[in-house]
Amino acid sequence: MRALESKTRLVSPNFITEIIEEDLRSGRCQKVVTRFPPEPNGYAHLGHAIASFIDFGIAHDYGGECRLRMDDTNPETERAEYAEALIADMRWLGWDWGDRVRYASDYFEELYQMAEKLILKGLAYVDSVSPEEMARLRGTVDTPGTPSPYRDRSVEENLDLFRRMRAGEFGNGEHVLRAKIDLASPNMKLRDPVLYRIVHAEHYRTGRKWCIYPSYDFAQATTDALDGVTHSLCSLEFVDNRAIYDWLMDHLWGEPPLDKTPRPRQYEFGRRSLEYTVVSKRKLRKLVEGGYVQGWDDPRLPTLAGVRRRGVRPEAIRRFAAQVGISRTNRTVDIALLEAAIRDDLNTVAPRVMAVLRPLRVVLTNLDHPKTVALPYWPPDVVRESPDGLVPLPDGRRVPPSEATRQVTLAPVLYIEQDDFSLNPPKGFKRLTPGGTVRLKRAGVIRCESYETDESGQVVGLRCTYLGEEAEAAGVIHWVSDQDAVPAEFRLYDRLFTVPHPEAEAKEEDEEAPDEGDFLRFLNPKSLEVVHGYVEKSILNDPPETRYQFERNGYFWQDPVDSRPDALVFNRIVPLKDTWGRSLTTPPGRAEKPQKAPPAPTARRLSLEQEARFQGYRALGIPEAEALVLAQEERLARFLEAAAQKAPAASLASLVVNELGPAIRSGEARITPDGLAELALLLASGEISTRIAKDVLAEAQRTGQDPLAIIRQKGLRQLSDPRLLEALVEEVLSAHPEKVAAYRAGKTGLMGFFVGQVMAKTQGQANPQTVQELLRKRLA
Repeated sequence: MRALESKTRLVSPNFITEIIEEDLRSGRCQKVVTRFPPEPNGYAHLGHAIASFIDFGIAHDYGGECRLRMDDTNPETERAEYAEALIADMRWLGWDWGDRVRYASDYFEELYQMAEKLILKGLAYVDSVSPEEMARLRGTVDTPGTPSPYRDRSVEENLDLFRRMRAGEFGNGEHVLRAKIDLASPNMKLRDPVLYRIVHAEHYRTGRKWCIYPSYDFAQATTDALDGVTHSLCSLEFVDNRAIYDWLMDHLWGEPPLDKTPRPRQYEFGRRSLEYTVVSKRKLRKLVEGGYVQGWDDPRLPTLAGVRRRGVRPEAIRRFAAQVGISRTNRTVDIALLEAAIRDDLNTVAPRVMAVLRPLRVVLTNLDHPKTVALPYWPPDVVRESPDGLVPLPDGRRVPPSEATRQVTLAPVLYIEQDDFSLNPPKGFKRLTPGGTVRLKRAGVIRCESYETDESGQVVGLRCTYLGEEAEAAGVIHWVSDQDAVPAEFRLYDRLFTVPHPEAEAKEEDEEAPDEGDFLRFLNPKSLEVVHGYVEKSILNDPPETRYQFERNGYFWQDPVDSRPDALVFNRIVPLKDTWGRSLTTPPGRAEKPQKAPPAPTARRLSLEQEARFQGYRALGIPEAEALVLAQEERLARFLEAAAQKAPAASLASLVVNELGPAIRSGEARITPDGLAELALLLASGEISTRIAKDVLAEAQRTGQDPLAIIRQKGLRQLSDPRLLEALVEEVLSAHPEKVAAYRAGKTGLMGFFVGQVMAKTQGQANPQTVQELLRKRLA
């Protein structure tokens, strides 16, 4: 195995690195080759950043290579614009993919030849049934599929039809090429999956040369092999597709053109999503095209173009991805983790300067002459952390701390923040009040003698006395003098939504008929606030890409699109600290939801040991309420930690505390930690719903049966394959033509009726979200 000690490791040890180390140790592969294969049908977002960090990071850690390869097999949705944006984003993140970007379309001829090879082996056939009929013939999770009437076509007939498909003799949907695998397989993906389909559309790279295109499953496995990939890493939703991947390699690898490359193998990791935003390309497009944001690079979006324009550095994104890590389950990441990574990155690269965002004019009545004040760019804590004793200037030069200063002017007229003065100060207010004093940062103390108001009673000016450096004052505020003040626009960006999970909230509030646009009701009206104030003129000498900490206001930089020397525009990259929970109010028209009380007492003060355990549980992603209970209750903690040997603790905590808590406390739990872990993994993978998990737990506790045995006996796995559900959707719509007409006439509330009918036909096992998407598409 290649030693890792000689360089900094990017990706923390995990189950995938264990596999790689064993492969290197055993000689299965001599060099690690991974790939990052985005589809060029949209802009890259933070989810892509995390996935690319895993692919490129693991290759880096083991001295291997990572390919950047566009998965461009769908000409109807892909564009050169998206491919170019993806390449730019990956380059911005700092990834190195060698001498060229690769494209699935580079290999269309080789892929076609491999498809013919499967036909010649009797392992693929041209099918001519409709998509609806194909879905029906595949069967269900409980019943095997039925062979298509075209499944036994001869090799010669299949080869002739496939070549005529390529020649453009048929229209879209008339034929497909399917693998001949196993129509009785419990893995629905193996029931003769589609390998090629007809699409008469212009491809952004190959034009009209092709009118048949490979499916995702066929293209991924074969192009991985052609690219010499050893470890094909993908998100958990493709776990069932791995069987197709392996089947293709069983029958194609080892023969030309795959006779000189290592055999690739697929491994899945949990997908990461982020609070207070959406990463669905469809929903991002709705935000952009609906005018809710100002383009794909709007700094409120989770697109890499957006976070780059906001001012986030790639180092911060890589830091964030490293902290998120890799696990076997999907999870939503606390956005505070991203914000903390951005602050940590900027802390030592962003010089401190002063800016007043909402100015209040102050006249120092007794200051006859301006004073020059030298202010440091860096606070003592950053100076102490400098390994060489030097600190950077905004222009990039490193100098001793005593030289890292700039000159500002204390003049008879200056500006302070409106919030730094109060007529009716709250208790503990340490800024300026009528008759009160405050210290101007490094410039002495002032006392407010009088104030002026406008017709509405708003304070518009202060008259103050300058008391000098030696006077006493409790608080310190920042300021900008009128002699140094440069006008600027400040764009204060905040979280895009008012709730952590806008999509889930929309579904929860309207389970009967959730609308795809419902998530928009949770848009944060304060996600962008534009104010106009002043920044000190020292910044005019700095490179425009300089990031600053505007003292007491947050981290900022000049907007790279709209800012000009004669009209400065600054974007707030991130506030100085998270005040979100205290600042948001309930959106209009939305009642505050009662919070579920934790099932165990939490009023006791934690001991030092309990506090340490509580913090450890929070670090694992366990919600605060459950972490508090676990920190105080030894029995529950031991049960969770035993189950966490096989499943992530964050996926187990709610089940342990809220579902099994009473039984564990009384010593009457009939479910083992291993049994709970297996159930939690199914829940996290989406194979069962939360409702199924709770029902199974209740029955297992009542009967003593293993939870997985109950699921197998009752066939409770959630049905999510669109191809299997399409036939049921069509059946329901055909049975209710009058309701279909009413829905199309505007009675969209009937969506709940249609969903309910499909759910009834599947005994509640269908994934309601998938059903709704299919219905909406069919009813459009």
